[in-house]
Amino acid sequence: MHIHAYEKIWLAFAIVLILLLLGSVTYGAIGPGVAMVADSEPQIDANALDEDDRFAEPRVEQVGENEYEAYVVAFQFGFEPSPIVVPENSTVTFQITSRDVIHGFEVVGTNANTMVVPGEVSEITVEVGEPREYGILCNEYCGAGHHAMEGKLHVVPEEEFESGGESE
Repeated sequence: MHIHAYEKIWLAFAIVLILLLLGSVTYGAIGPGVAMVADSEPQIDANALDEDDRFAEPRVEQVGENEYEAYVVAFQFGFEPSPIVVPENSTVTFQITSRDVIHGFEVVGTNANTMVVPGEVSEITVEVGEPREYGILCNEYCGAGHHAMEGKLHVVPEEEFESGGESE
């Protein structure tokens, strides 16, 4: 059986493209060292969040100079606390879990975006600058009210954060 020269060229080209695709998928999966779920963090009981020190009372707390941790609970169809209030020019690490189903957590206008799974703690860090308001939304379908599931991240001046006040 004779194969025309052009067919051989196209066949070789197709094989090279397939190998490049497989190589890029393999590199994307293991090359950068990105882990989707941290296995170093133990699972938590999504039905007993009231007994977990971090999530019994969702809040923002200072952990260093201009460094804060926000403990957030996602539920159908909202986020706790709401709004999340942090001071300007700070680094905020969100510790997020879900009490019911899989949710998404995206801080609109930043590259902060993670999946929130019941029984797991998702961690994502955001650097905020000047005072402004960011939207937070769920980008994983979580039920009939998913379209209305949103929250707010208020970045306020340092003095206002320390006084515990919030401007609307």
